[in-house]
Amino acid sequence: MVIVNQKIAKILLEIAKFLEIKGEIFKPRAYRKAADSLENLKQDVSFIYKEKGVQGLKKISGIGESIAKKTEEFLRKGKIKYYEELKRETAIRQIITHYFETKGLSLEELKKSAKKRKIIYSRFTRPAKQLLELAGSLEKAKKAMDIVAEWASTRNLDYAIETVFKKWLELDKLKPKEIVKKPYFWNKPMVWSKTKKKWYVISEDGEWLEFAGKESEIEWKIAN
Repeated sequence: MVIVNQKIAKILLEIAKFLEIKGEIFKPRAYRKAADSLENLKQDVSFIYKEKGVQGLKKISGIGESIAKKTEEFLRKGKIKYYEELKRETAIRQIITHYFETKGLSLEELKKSAKKRKIIYSRFTRPAKQLLELAGSLEKAKKAMDIVAEWASTRNLDYAIETVFKKWLELDKLKPKEIVKKPYFWNKPMVWSKTKKKWYVISEDGEWLEFAGKESEIEWKIAN
């Protein structure tokens, strides 16, 4: 794994996603193809550029003129202006997309639902903008959303973008509900006796019956 190759590939993949969010169809494929080439390139791309310049970069499979110049820009300046601009331009849509991703809905599914008016996309624009302003950055807005999403999912609760505002001052305290698994045998609860060091099955009458089976027969289920 060549670190600089991986860094550039990651940026190209993010550019592809930003373009998809904007509704582009063909450009994202080109950036993904270039990212894949860089990820699998065994030679350090910076060495190729140092020896052969942009023309050398263009000889890498999947990298054309435009992406070669962006790669050169990263190698010379450590950043890509086009990436930064796209990131700012799509920030609101990224937040909305991320919100639905935390609910298990992909970008493609989101677009289809919005097209069929099953999801009114514009309804989420204002709260997404407010969340971005409150968080101060796209990364912090997404992180806050992740915290609320995980907290809500472990409690079988639905949540809206507005829930993040309501829970903003409690974010550090929001913890996922602990998932506890308990032992059962033939759908009957079991208990472990520390003193006798034995498993017991609790009958419907509440009687403790000594478990004579193998531990592999014990079924662990999530407690309600």
